[in-house]
Amino acid sequence: MQLAVFDTHRFDREALEAANTRFGHSLVFFEPRLTAQTAQLAQGFLGVCSFVNDKVDAATLEALSAGGTRLVALRSAGYNHVDLVAAGRLGIQVVRVPEYSPYAVAEHAVALVLALNRRIHQAYARVRDWNFSLDGLVGFDLHGKTVGVVGTGRIGRAAARIFHGFGCRLLCVDAAPDAALERELGARYVPLDTLYREADIITLHVPLTPGTYHLVDAGALEKMKRGVVLINTGRGALIDSRALIEALKRSHIGAAGLDVYEEEEGIFFQDLSGKVLQDDVLARLLTFPNVLVTSHQAFLTREALGNIADTTLASAQAFERGEPLLHEVKAEQVLRPPAR
Repeated sequence: MQLAVFDTHRFDREALEAANTRFGHSLVFFEPRLTAQTAQLAQGFLGVCSFVNDKVDAATLEALSAGGTRLVALRSAGYNHVDLVAAGRLGIQVVRVPEYSPYAVAEHAVALVLALNRRIHQAYARVRDWNFSLDGLVGFDLHGKTVGVVGTGRIGRAAARIFHGFGCRLLCVDAAPDAALERELGARYVPLDTLYREADIITLHVPLTPGTYHLVDAGALEKMKRGVVLINTGRGALIDSRALIEALKRSHIGAAGLDVYEEEEGIFFQDLSGKVLQDDVLARLLTFPNVLVTSHQAFLTREALGNIADTTLASAQAFERGEPLLHEVKAEQVLRPPAR
């Protein structure tokens, strides 16, 4: 089938083309993000392929529907950027990639912890200027520290195993506690407030839903141990960025590693060098020496890109053949009340 692929970069184009040798779809690549304004590019395409920062709202979906599109294939696990109610009303099916490489994201989360703790980003900048002083670069042993893992799905479990390898004590929060993980790693499932109070490091691995929006707000930050290292490789809006800035200014938060940002749409994945950054909140976050921001790259490994391409194109093939869509997402999945 013909598939219009939006928001393409060299890395995912190469992965999709390599995977497509096994599927034989007709892939047409477009550099612009998918929005209501660019949806006309997909005129006549039965399927479109969308990336995580595209704007697949009601207006975009209506434009796609008018052009004949009946499938939106997401190259992501998250689907909070899609108006699933509108998709259902218009008869557009939406599929995602629920798992591509939990190790890619989990390893990036741990890399952020290591870089922040041992001041790798600061040390690198210093020695490039011939400054070999060690002042201000003191970190701490991960061994024996308490790590709070919020969300123990595939990525959270992978992260927990890595931290366990460092000799860390594990506290976990999840709507469905994993008894096997408790037995394997000696992890302990606790209430969220307990995790906030006791953890030296907190890493977020939950999806963005109405129940997790601003999960880490001013109240949650205040409950955390002073000096905590906070890591987010999940979704940007899990953290209230303005509240985080206030906590950083008071030195209540020891460090923050952010691979995602709640207003990243139109910023991340773009080369804005030489331009004035218009987002004042992100600009302020970037001024803190104890904040490390990466541009939504946690997923970016060869293995993950290959899995994303395979799953996406297999879903398109199943749709073309009229087969069940194993990775379809529908409105009722995100409108369910959050687990308590």
